[in-house]
Amino acid sequence: MTQARAPRADAVRNRRKILGAASEQITAHGPEVGMDEIAAAAGVAVGTLYRHFPTKTDLVAAVVAEFVARVADDAQAALERVTAGTRALDELTAFLGRVVEASVTDRAVKAAAQALGAEPGDRDTEERASAAVAALIQAGQADGDIHPDVTVNDIYLLFSTAPTDQPPAARARWLTLVVPGLTTRARPVDI
Repeated sequence: MTQARAPRADAVRNRRKILGAASEQITAHGPEVGMDEIAAAAGVAVGTLYRHFPTKTDLVAAVVAEFVARVADDAQAALERVTAGTRALDELTAFLGRVVEASVTDRAVKAAAQALGAEPGDRDTEERASAAVAALIQAGQADGDIHPDVTVNDIYLLFSTAPTDQPPAARARWLTLVVPGLTTRARPVDI
C-alpha cells in the first residue's frame, strides 16, 4: 500500500491564496464573480485555480467549510474556557456575538453557497461545532442560567435571523434582545 504524499508547500500556499481571494471577491462582488477574477486576485494562473477547485461550486464549498471550521474552533475554545471556570451563559453570549460579526463579512459567501448549491463537505467539522455548542448549552443549563428547552438548533436559528446587514449598533441591540430568551431569568422554568 502506497502512502499519499503530503502536498508541496507551493500547492498549500496557492490553495490558501485562492481561498482568501475567493472569500474577498465573493464578499465584494457577489456570487457572480468569475473564476478568472478570483485567480487574478489570488495571484495565480486560472489553471492553478481549476487544479485545486474544478468548479466554482467546489471553490465556494471550500470557503464555506473554512468558515464552519473557524466557528467550530471558536465554540471549542469557549467550551475550554467554561471548563476552566467561566460562566457558560457568558461564553455562549460572546460566541453568538462573534459568529454574527464574522457573518457580516462572510454573508456574501454564504449567499453564494446557497445560490450554487455548495455544501461544506466536512460533516465532521459541522458535528464538532454542534457538539461544542451543545456542551456550552448543557453547562449553562447545569448552572441554572440557560433555559432547559434551549437546543443547538435554537442557536442556529438565532444565527439565521441575525441582522448581518445592519450597522454594529443594531447587531449589538439584537444580541441584547435575544439573549434573555435563552435564559431562565426571562422565562419561567416549569417544575
